[in-house]
Amino acid sequence: MGADGMRAAIVGAGIAGLACASRLARAGLDVTLFDKGNRPGGRLTSVSFDGMTWDIGAQYFTARHPDFKRQAEKWVDAGVAAPWPEGPAAAIVGLPTMSSLIAAQCEQMNACFGKLVRWLDRDDEGWFCCGSGFREGPFDVAIVAVPAEQAAPLLSLHDLMIAREATLVRSVPCWTVMLAFDQPLSHRASLTDGLGVIATAVRSSSKPGRGKAECWLLQAGPEWSSAHLENSREDIAEKLLIEFSTLCGARLPSPIFSKAHRWRYAVAHGGAGTAGWNDALRLGACGDWCHGPTIEDSWRSGDELGLRVGKALRIGRA
Repeated sequence: MGADGMRAAIVGAGIAGLACASRLARAGLDVTLFDKGNRPGGRLTSVSFDGMTWDIGAQYFTARHPDFKRQAEKWVDAGVAAPWPEGPAAAIVGLPTMSSLIAAQCEQMNACFGKLVRWLDRDDEGWFCCGSGFREGPFDVAIVAVPAEQAAPLLSLHDLMIAREATLVRSVPCWTVMLAFDQPLSHRASLTDGLGVIATAVRSSSKPGRGKAECWLLQAGPEWSSAHLENSREDIAEKLLIEFSTLCGARLPSPIFSKAHRWRYAVAHGGAGTAGWNDALRLGACGDWCHGPTIEDSWRSGDELGLRVGKALRIGRA
């Protein structure tokens, strides 16, 4: 069976969803992405305010697997990624933000943002993505590329085996705080306290392609984030600013901008180690909970599932 006329729905426009979409599009499928946010990103989400930018999810990535190394080289050649000399060893970042890695690709696809898919329907016509006030379809293939806790209810009505793998995953949260100062701080580009309060503090402006504003991104450790999960954003921003001052070992100037963001499902633990695929139903799942916690893991999960789907439809291409 050829790919012409076949349609695929992917729920989730993060790195795994876009990697899978790329594979399917190259195989000839007509791909539609659904995401509850207003832009692509997932863990690659970036935020801009008054000329300042922060990567509020993954701060960088490394490339080890040959397939992902080739993808990283393509991003660098396209000018949407570059090495981060002041960051950890072999660190690569998106240009001008981490979300740039997938933004251009997403523009070439049919993407439905601001649509939270609450359930998947399937009948003789195919798959339908359903939510408040919409039922989009039919699609020949349905892919779920969201955190395990959100994937499980979407999968459970159709494939209990894949849904069970999702229920076995436990994701830990992460509170992040965006800070900006009107003067440079005399500290390294990346700091860690090793105690779990502030897991990482990154000078965003030390990354290539960023502006000159003194911007920092704080990421709290999982235990602290869990203990303060339901605190207000204002309270979190205040508390982590105090911790940051302690980490720096000096009194800090008052920030000119401060805002907290909560990642409820930041890092997944206990995944199956492989993406899920039901050939009979043409239903699949990918993401960090299927493969591993890094950007490379997420990308490989989506890429490998896309290749697997293509082969299952007898349209796989290298």
